[in-house]
Amino acid sequence: MDRWQAMRIFAKVAETASFAETARLMHMSPPAVTRAVAALEETIGARLFVRTTRSVKLTEAGGRYYEDCRRILSDIVEAEAAAAGSYATPSGTLAVTASVLFGHMHVLPIVTDYLDAYPTMAARTLFVDRQVNIVEEGIDVAVRIGHLSDSGFTAARVGSVRRVVCGSPAYFERHGVPQTPQDLRDHRVAMSTGAWASTEWHFAQDQRVTVHPALMSNTNEAGIAAALAGWGLTRVLHYQIGSALLEGRLQVVLADYEEEPLPIHVVYPEGRQAPAKVRTFVDLAVARLRANRLLN
Repeated sequence: MDRWQAMRIFAKVAETASFAETARLMHMSPPAVTRAVAALEETIGARLFVRTTRSVKLTEAGGRYYEDCRRILSDIVEAEAAAAGSYATPSGTLAVTASVLFGHMHVLPIVTDYLDAYPTMAARTLFVDRQVNIVEEGIDVAVRIGHLSDSGFTAARVGSVRRVVCGSPAYFERHGVPQTPQDLRDHRVAMSTGAWASTEWHFAQDQRVTVHPALMSNTNEAGIAAALAGWGLTRVLHYQIGSALLEGRLQVVLADYEEEPLPIHVVYPEGRQAPAKVRTFVDLAVARLRANRLLN
């Protein structure tokens, strides 16, 4: 079996986490799939999978090799497409991830416009409030808020967001406007219990205040709804309340005490070797997000 076919089999096992499913999808026998992976491990000199009776998981070496295989196999597909005269035409399914609210508000419209521009394409979105593993979860493009770790991925900065404390004019009329972060102890607070939520709120000049929220919810939307109803204050990223701010239904307080804005990046693994579907989507997403006045 040639190395290219062995890599295709290995990549499919990594994606399906199943030797049997790979055999079914590639019209092979399960023993043939097992032998192909074993031969690849012997050639490389490293174990690629940890196998148990219930699961198949990539080893650390396997994870790195899978990332390289994806790039190499993509290059082969692109080379074949170029030879056929279709290199510039995106094809297949594009997988995009972002946080829930940002995804719904700012990424989904870009995805649907992209699909309109390329009718033969399909897309899969993963909007979750956690750090998605791009390689393990088969993601082509991620839109991330916050400072990036040194992943080796290609990243294009497209804007920034502020973390703001806000409330309704009616609430401030009844309870007054906090002048310093310490004043928050005297106000009712609604907050999320999401992955990055904390009752210790950080502000500029290393100021920290521990709030005691009277309302806890698993979504930012609930805290925003409570603030809009005049019930109390909440702290969110400013893009999440953009329309409410423009319409005067919410007001930002303690702006002078805000931390530095958080950067927004469009991130993708393959860099210049990215397939056409990724390059064309990234070009569109970067242009659209940079043109968004709320984010810049």
